[in-house]
Amino acid sequence: MVTPKYRGSATQAAAPMNLSASYLRGMVIDSDEIIAMTRRWLEKSVIGLDLCPFAAGPYRDNRVRFYVSEQRTASGLLEDLRLELRNLHAADPLHHETTLLIHPCALADFVEYNDFLEVCDATVDDLGLQGELQVASFHPQYQFADTQPDDIENFTNRSPYPMLHLLREASVERAVAAAGDTEEIYRRNIRTLRELGHLGWQRLWRD
Repeated sequence: MVTPKYRGSATQAAAPMNLSASYLRGMVIDSDEIIAMTRRWLEKSVIGLDLCPFAAGPYRDNRVRFYVSEQRTASGLLEDLRLELRNLHAADPLHHETTLLIHPCALADFVEYNDFLEVCDATVDDLGLQGELQVASFHPQYQFADTQPDDIENFTNRSPYPMLHLLREASVERAVAAAGDTEEIYRRNIRTLRELGHLGWQRLWRD
């Protein structure tokens, strides 16, 4: 499985788990546990490894909304996506900077998830939010084009559960201006993960 291009901002890290589609469809959703695991992932990898130089501020200031969708189909998830895009657009960025829409029971297969990303972009346009909001992608099976499934660079976009990261374009532009060359951030993240290696990555999750 490959994704044709890198859709995110080269800021996320791999997940400590990879759940099967059948398990996810049948699981009982515990939102508190799912959010706790997502927070642990952010703290250990995204912030802990400094993979995203501008992630710590909104997280520390409690301006990240964590929403766990109970939908089990792509059509149901689309309803939640539309609602969360509207909510983010209407919210004060001083209190609600960004949203992680976590969908543990929908689109567990990465190919189906990757196809759904085109729907996400079309939905942003349909709501008249192009140029204001964007959607980044993170998944337990994330794989870049021209890589093997176990290549460590794929872990930059792997998360404990399938999720969509809803971002404000203005926030992204400010972050890019402050961070400088985003391609260098991407290259540095790959170097960080390659130096860490698979064993080092596993050690992150032992406590």
